[in-house]
Amino acid sequence: MSDEVSPRTRSADFRDSGLSFPSGFTFGSATAAYQVEGAADEDGRSPSIWDTFSHTPGKVWNGDTGDVACDHYHRWEQDLDLMADLGLNAYRFSIAWPRIMPAGTGAVNQAGIDFYSRLVDGLLARGIRPVATLYHWDLPQTLEDAGGWPVRATADAFEAYAGVLGAALGDRVHTWTTLNEPWCTAFLGYGQGGHAPGRKEPAAALAAAHHLNLAHGRAIQALRTASTGAPEYSVTLNLHVARGDAEAVRRIDAVGNRVFTGPMLRGVYDDDLISDTAALTDWGFVQDGDLAQIHQRVDVLGVNYYSTNTVRMWDGLTHRQAGDGHKPAQGGTAWPGSDEVVEFVEQPGPHTAMGWNIAPDGLLELLHGLRDAFPDQPLMITENGAAFDDVVAADGAVHDTERVDYLRRHLTAAHRAIEDGVDLRGYFVWSLLDNFEWGYGYAKRFGIVRVDFDDQRRIVKDSGAWYRSLATTSVLPD
Repeated sequence: MSDEVSPRTRSADFRDSGLSFPSGFTFGSATAAYQVEGAADEDGRSPSIWDTFSHTPGKVWNGDTGDVACDHYHRWEQDLDLMADLGLNAYRFSIAWPRIMPAGTGAVNQAGIDFYSRLVDGLLARGIRPVATLYHWDLPQTLEDAGGWPVRATADAFEAYAGVLGAALGDRVHTWTTLNEPWCTAFLGYGQGGHAPGRKEPAAALAAAHHLNLAHGRAIQALRTASTGAPEYSVTLNLHVARGDAEAVRRIDAVGNRVFTGPMLRGVYDDDLISDTAALTDWGFVQDGDLAQIHQRVDVLGVNYYSTNTVRMWDGLTHRQAGDGHKPAQGGTAWPGSDEVVEFVEQPGPHTAMGWNIAPDGLLELLHGLRDAFPDQPLMITENGAAFDDVVAADGAVHDTERVDYLRRHLTAAHRAIEDGVDLRGYFVWSLLDNFEWGYGYAKRFGIVRVDFDDQRRIVKDSGAWYRSLATTSVLPD
């Protein structure tokens, strides 16, 4: 149907009402291990790169760490009851590699396996589908000490780790997701330096991107071999919606999007990406057979979306703003091959507490683009949400009207995409809980459930009640 307008009137501001989602559409929520679990040194877990990074002075706001976070490791049953009360169909969580294989390779920690086995069983007992992400940024520090993602051995280790989890949980996990936002891992972790491990090495960032791609493809094969159930297989990408000058948009699309969608979904690295980055690397880390290993069938492509970028080619004179899609640059580059020539233009408001513009039309544009580029690929929105400066009111509630409006507008965009023929299977709100927000520590709150980090008390916000209505009726509330 392309952009055909449905009989229902579409509001210009994406505040449609009375929208019914298709039968079987998934409504879930998401978290990540380091952001919620805590218990950083319990039951055999070893340090990850985020433990090291957050304990390094000056790296995280206020010196915050994930040592305790939401204490989900101890409060998981309470949190699962909360998910059931919210009517969630599915829960997207990540597994901490340092809990499973503390040295990154070799010996398996049974206590770690047992924790996630209990979690999966608890979800199934409550009628909630487990969606397990193998990697959400917490690389075992031992592997980083050996070179991290820029070295091929890390992809080897990831393949073995995936096989262990497939054998342990593959009879019960509904969907396996290999990686969360590998763009952030590669380019914020190894190029820009604002994420763990904090390296500023553009060539290493490109090698990391390739080895993450390779790890994804080899992990899917290992999971398929080891899993005894009938799980689906996925990867989650934070694809960038760039607008502005055509050449600047092309460059950002190459190193922001096609560096992953090319090999994962088409089995190629595009020539313009190679050309753009030729001054940094000869791509000699790509070996014969790698692209075939990477290009594996994906049952559903996870899409994370928060905001858009506006870009233009830099004339060498005007002030440049370095944007990375997540936070300001800190002396490195998140866009190797394009950073010196592309300027990120300040986005008009309104903005969330992260400073990100609110643009539900960008989500619709992204979903349309994926439909057109990969028409046979089912999609899932695996993260979407907003941080705002929530306040606990005198009545003890959190009346987060801005977040409710944000969710309503983006879910309207999701519904329009379905009307337009996009094979969109579900939506996961980020996040279930307020949590450790990476470099921002505990200063930014994304949850539909408030966490008091002094006493760990949970309060369902108005957005949580709104989302409960949606999840239980499949009708978008006013």
